[in-house]
Amino acid sequence: MLALVACAACGIPTTGGPTAIAKSDVPFHLLNPVPPTTVNSTLPPEVGVSEPIFMVAPSLHLVEVSRDVQIPATLSEILGALLEGPTAAESAAGLQSFLTGSRTQVVTTVAGGIATVNFTTNPIQVVGPDQTLAIAQVVFTATQQPGVTGVTFQIAGQPIEVPTANGVQVPGPVDRTSYVPQAPLP
Repeated sequence: MLALVACAACGIPTTGGPTAIAKSDVPFHLLNPVPPTTVNSTLPPEVGVSEPIFMVAPSLHLVEVSRDVQIPATLSEILGALLEGPTAAESAAGLQSFLTGSRTQVVTTVAGGIATVNFTTNPIQVVGPDQTLAIAQVVFTATQQPGVTGVTFQIAGQPIEVPTANGVQVPGPVDRTSYVPQAPLP
């Protein structure tokens, strides 16, 4: 009973309604609140989504890295990001690209699982095994996208033949099995 009486006497007013508080009893910062300020952000708007592309490791195998592209990410935008080459950090880690087309534009279409990759100019300025790696970069990047199983190539709208890992020039389509020796290491 003593506990009940003690609890009833603790701090809960018994008046039936609100009562005025003396101005001297109100904390100062509540009497003169500072209005919220609006700050314009200097951060860039959200770029979009991170998509996988493939660079060449020092082992001469492909390695997956990510690039942010606009939403919705189109295959043309993803391959455009591939053409930009490695970042400074990736270069410092020994990654490289055998595609030299930061000024090259790319347009893609996909029909029946085959992506037609049309470059405005030839982004592959290397020969031999390096040329095969460059083609493999595009093939692995394109076929990473849902629904793309193979790739054909064009330069300025004209179909071209590309080398496969076994050295044969083919008109396409080519797929990941055409570049098994260049595939990422497990």
